[in-house]
Amino acid sequence: MREVSWTSLDDGGIEHLALDIRDDGVFVESVVVAQHYGLHYRLRCDAKWHVRYAYLKTMGGATLELHADGDGTWRDGHGLHLGMLDGCIDIDIMATPFTNTLPIRRLTLAEGERRTLSAAYIATPDLRIARFEQAYTCIELDREYRYEGLTTNFAAHLSVDDDGLVIDYPAYFRRLRRGE
Repeated sequence: MREVSWTSLDDGGIEHLALDIRDDGVFVESVVVAQHYGLHYRLRCDAKWHVRYAYLKTMGGATLELHADGDGTWRDGHGLHLGMLDGCIDIDIMATPFTNTLPIRRLTLAEGERRTLSAAYIATPDLRIARFEQAYTCIELDREYRYEGLTTNFAAHLSVDDDGLVIDYPAYFRRLRRGE
């Protein structure tokens, strides 16, 4: 098990995440304390980094439960099919840089390779879900990736560690070193 923390450069918030990568899948539990809300989330992915389960809860507020088959079909916590997410493999939670790790690990891009994808984007703190078009390009293998939000024409270069966890997401997140 590995634990990491990030600070939000946007609002001064902090996230603490526990990551457990096992033979039978990837298990994540995290808490985000932002300036105006708190969020707890859990994710479960299969061994190939396909999201299979997500649970999000804002402190004193909304909850969201999602189930995915790993091939792009999503259902809510009541079993209702979420057709707007058909074809999405990844999830992108606005409040965390962790969800950038999912496509970085899943796509296994070669240096210089760019791939587009659709993600289940979750806005915080209201937990609204939308389909979001994105692209990732490997700049330096296992070190730097270019993220593009195709829906918003946003781009950033993300530095990552050996596990694909974001170290620096310019203007938004910076990973804290132990003791910070």
